[in-house]
Amino acid sequence: MIEAVLFDLSGVLYTGTEPIPGAVESIQKLNKAGLPIRYITNTTRSPRGKILKRLQSMGFAIHEDQLLTAPVAARHYLIEKGLSPFLLIHPDLKVEFADLESNNSNAVLVGDAGSAFTYEHMNQAFRLLVEGVPLIAMGKNRYFREQDGLSLDAGPFVVALEYAAETEAILIGKPSPEFFRAALESIHAKAENTIMVGDDVEADVIGALDAGLQGILVRTGKYRSGDEKKIEGRAVCLDDINTVVEWILDQKTN
Repeated sequence: MIEAVLFDLSGVLYTGTEPIPGAVESIQKLNKAGLPIRYITNTTRSPRGKILKRLQSMGFAIHEDQLLTAPVAARHYLIEKGLSPFLLIHPDLKVEFADLESNNSNAVLVGDAGSAFTYEHMNQAFRLLVEGVPLIAMGKNRYFREQDGLSLDAGPFVVALEYAAETEAILIGKPSPEFFRAALESIHAKAENTIMVGDDVEADVIGALDAGLQGILVRTGKYRSGDEKKIEGRAVCLDDINTVVEWILDQKTN
């Protein structure tokens, strides 16, 4: 039984600035079927408002309350814990944390900083970490797909800091079970009746399975041949979002 659906964004709904062919229409079909949907992403190069506008400009009918991002979850965590972060993040994302105290940093927050992953910035973060402040990561994804090919994500840099400072990051985004639970709570859905659709076999699909959800891996975005072997017998692997939606609707009616 499927009573709710969670979608990853990049690589599932779109690649770069272009929607996956047929994706807009497929989401419309799912909306008409009345299934609650949440879009959850580890994307940390843009604030939530900008991501929402980008999706809407592509033709997706998505509302702000349907979109859960790792930076929003990280912001809530920092406020709850009373932390003042050193921000190792993309310059475009700094607006999301602009009102938080950043002097006398007592935490390091890492996202996909892109070209801001300089030696100087990494070393600043390292020096704080060896003093004992917590390392907070908005995801540990290895890579993602842009229009010109695969690019490094935040994961390799987080692991480098963990190794150098002999610490372990507090993970806020996928595959953290708490991140999936936050999405489930927002739609009052049971984990076992909710399915997660993603192109990242580890963060999206295995993360969801470990949190008690169902999972579908799509062969678009960062998918690489052989990824489906990692979830054999536990989840489904389908060609793209269009075949996913048809599969979900078929399951719903049977």
